[in-house]
Amino acid sequence: MAKSFDRRAFLATSAAALGAGAVPATAQTENTTQMEEPVEIVRRNISSFRSLDWRPYFSNLKGGACLVDTTSRALHYWSADQSVYKLYPTSVPLTDDLTRTGRTSVVRKVEGPSWRPTPAMKKRNPEWPDFVGPGPDNPLGTHALYLSWTYYRIHGTHDTRKIGRRSSNGCIGLYNEHIQELYALTGVGTQVLLI
Repeated sequence: MAKSFDRRAFLATSAAALGAGAVPATAQTENTTQMEEPVEIVRRNISSFRSLDWRPYFSNLKGGACLVDTTSRALHYWSADQSVYKLYPTSVPLTDDLTRTGRTSVVRKVEGPSWRPTPAMKKRNPEWPDFVGPGPDNPLGTHALYLSWTYYRIHGTHDTRKIGRRSSNGCIGLYNEHIQELYALTGVGTQVLLI
């Protein structure tokens, strides 16, 4: 005799299993109870983004301000007159030893940047090229904001898989469309704080 499938019982037990986490769920059929595989809930890319006020981080907004939060992997921007607030997802350095925190500022802006690996990058990755000009293979994407710290940048990336991850060698990466927008909003002298 063929067993019939009770859709309501299946949906009810599935919903209960999802609410309970990775617990074996049972599905009722007309005549028997059968065990199903455990249901495992996997959460990926859960955003911890939240709007922030600039006051705990900056004494003023002269020249505008960027706050880079390496824990939440987000960049916050406030304009000098407080009329613009932006929040962007970022990539952050692979490891804590590659991460520099503290206060700096934008010292140079480049559209279509070229890229050279730092001596430390070249030592870790000798196969990398010595120079990459502007274009789709350039790790700095379409725009770069050079910081007062040597070798540190806020820049775009053509590899969108890197955003939201620990994936850089020290810089802060944004989607190309976001760095283009931030590039237009910032100027030389914009305050930057990495936490």
